[in-house]
Amino acid sequence: MIPFDCTWPYELIQQDVYVHECPFCNQSNVLLPLKRKDLPDISRGAKRLLVFPCCHNKITLVDADPDYLLASKPLRTRR
Repeated sequence: MIPFDCTWPYELIQQDVYVHECPFCNQSNVLLPLKRKDLPDISRGAKRLLVFPCCHNKITLVDADPDYLLASKPLRTRR
């Protein structure tokens, strides 16, 4: 089972990948340094370092599906 706290939703707008909010600094509508063509490689198991342009925090992407990015560490806090 995939741990939900290691996932983050994303949106595709044309060839660009956006997140509604940065999991670290809460900046809204962040354009990620990823393109639509990168997602199939990530979903097949290629790991990818992702540096958020707003706050320069880093995560390693280990998987992607049509709605969520899966990171190697938790992005959500449990309440």
